[in-house]
Formats: sequence, structure tokens, C-alpha cells
Amino acid sequence: MKFTDDALSRAKKIKIVVFDVDGTLTDGKIYMGSAGELCKAFSCRDGMGVTLAHKAGLKTAIITGRTSEIVANRAKELKISAVWQGISDKRKAYQELKERFQVTDEEIAYAGDDLNDYPLLKIVGLPCVVGDAMPEVKEIARLEADSKGGDGAVREILEFIIKAQGLWEMATASFLGEAKNDFCAQ
Repeated sequence: MKFTDDALSRAKKIKIVVFDVDGTLTDGKIYMGSAGELCKAFSCRDGMGVTLAHKAGLKTAIITGRTSEIVANRAKELKISAVWQGISDKRKAYQELKERFQVTDEEIAYAGDDLNDYPLLKIVGLPCVVGDAMPEVKEIARLEADSKGGDGAVREILEFIIKAQGLWEMATASFLGEAKNDFCAQ
């Protein structure tokens, strides 16, 4: 993982992590049939990362340009806090997110991979990209995962944030048999 000198201090302030979908939570491939979109591949490791983020007290959100029932189903399964789909200019949804969750720019991390993510990556407190992101967004990122989109990159990003906040042991306790509360794995 690559990160700038200030990434750790920025990660400590994060309250909500926002994800792009195609190319970030997925490998960017869209399988289409005559009736439309058929499937997208999501990483189970990324899903566990979202579960750990929630256990650490972080909120999660999706802002994506495409509209997909598949994304709605995955977001529901992972208990993603908020979802905006079919958003051509992600800045409007971002403003709604800030108002809804009462957070500032510096309390938001955003994970993306392509040029349409650039405007949000420029303003969030912790701009993050997947390993196979476009060079233009890599240039402004403070945190770059080693893994490609849809292949565990989101998990890497979330682990960095959780560990920076000193919440890793608490977030993983229910899975490692050290929990004082009974939590079910997501």
C-alpha cells in the first residue's frame, strides 16, 4: 500500500467512507445480456472490510454513476448506510451526504478509480484509490491500495482507516473469539 505522510493523521478523523462501485467495489466489468445488466463481481474480502468498518463505528456510503439492482442488493446485504445511484455529477450527492450525516470534508474518505471520481477525491479528507486506478486520480490520492478494484482494494483501505483509529482489535474481536458481545458475521 502506498500512502502520503499525512494519510495516517487524516485517517484518524474519518467518520464515513464513501465508495464508487464500478472499478472500485467491482473489477469494472459489466456483463450485459439482451435484457440488460446480468451481473457484477464483488469481493467477499471487501464485504468483510465493510462489516469491520461498521463494527468500528464507521458509516459507509455508495455514490455511483450507474443504476443497478445488483448494487442495491449488495448495499442492502452489507448494510451500507446510504446509496446514491445514477449520479452523473457526484458532488450533489456528496453535499446531501454531508448534510444527512452531519460531517465535514475532513471526516470523509472516498475510494474511487477513474476520472469521474476526481471532483470528490479533490475535496474529501482522505482521498483513496484502488491499485489499478487511472494515473490522474492516483496523483491526488493520499492512500493507494495494492489490490485492484473488486479484488480486495476496499478492504485494504478500510483496514488502514480502522487501524489508524486504534479500533482494529475491537472490530475483529467477534471473529477472533475475543468478543464480550455476541455479534453475527455479515
